[in-house]
Amino acid sequence: MLANADAKATVGVLANPASGRDIRRLVAQASVFPTAEKANMVQRICGALGTLGIARVLMSTDLGGISAAVLRATRNRRASQSPWPDLEFCELDRFTETAEDTVTQVRRMIDAGARVIICLGGDGTARAVASACGDVPLLPLSTGTNNAFPQLREATVAGLAAGLVAAGVIDPATATQQTSVLEVRAGDRVELALVDVCVSTATHIGSRALWDPAALTELYCTFAEPDGIGLSSVPGQLCPSPRTEPTGVVLRLCAPEVARHVVHAPIAPGLVLPVGVRSWRPLRPGEELPVSADHGVVAVDGEREIELRRGEPATVRLRADGPRCVDVTRVLGIAAREGWLRDSQQHQ
Repeated sequence: MLANADAKATVGVLANPASGRDIRRLVAQASVFPTAEKANMVQRICGALGTLGIARVLMSTDLGGISAAVLRATRNRRASQSPWPDLEFCELDRFTETAEDTVTQVRRMIDAGARVIICLGGDGTARAVASACGDVPLLPLSTGTNNAFPQLREATVAGLAAGLVAAGVIDPATATQQTSVLEVRAGDRVELALVDVCVSTATHIGSRALWDPAALTELYCTFAEPDGIGLSSVPGQLCPSPRTEPTGVVLRLCAPEVARHVVHAPIAPGLVLPVGVRSWRPLRPGEELPVSADHGVVAVDGEREIELRRGEPATVRLRADGPRCVDVTRVLGIAAREGWLRDSQQHQ
């Protein structure tokens, strides 16, 4: 237990039972995170938080079986096992089985005193949580299909990092990195993206997920890393822009046979396809660009959200006021230097 930990520290944990189930699994070989594994991840998080002396965990409820499995685990724990924090479940008046459930539960967690929100899901889940968490630090864990924003982390390690921040032993200003977001405006619609905004010539939203680069014409990214997955992997291999930098990147896409650059990009797990790029340039914080297309759809973090209408211009703007995300490596590095996870004993 941390000697200086706040005895009232609270962590919120949200697990999306639907993450990783979109249509891309029919065209790619994406990983599967079953309900049992998501529930096990929550239990590992609780074990780490309990070791640190975190007082309370607020857990999301769902119809997919994750919260039920965690509840059973609390009842079956042996007295000899390390203690967990007090576990409370956020009840919903009704389930919509949409992102609305996520937003509502995150807001209730924050109202109840959560100092860090851990979310289990993909880019879509992280986007929904980010829209509701405000200044409360976010720690996204990858359990989705395309996971450019949430990173793969062992849940135990993530729990330790979240607990150190929630307990107040490490300053959130030092332990977190504020991310950028892309703001899309089209008529009266406003959407925010954590990773990318893409324009497609598709005529309808349909199954939402994007997997065919042939229909893409414009791509805007908050960051682009060489080892990324999804659409941001295209600039990641052509013009990398690390997530630690405030600038983003914008690309004009075209058919590979007429392209200035052709990038063989991993746009989905197991799916590496040629993507033609006509041009690219940096995207500056605060810069707003008009969408060139006057018809088609706009995809936000890989999911088609907005249908473009003729005579209704759309714009994309890079903002620097995205969610503050816990930097797990930095937090545990500080813990190692300060000895927060060590006991020093004197031997005669």
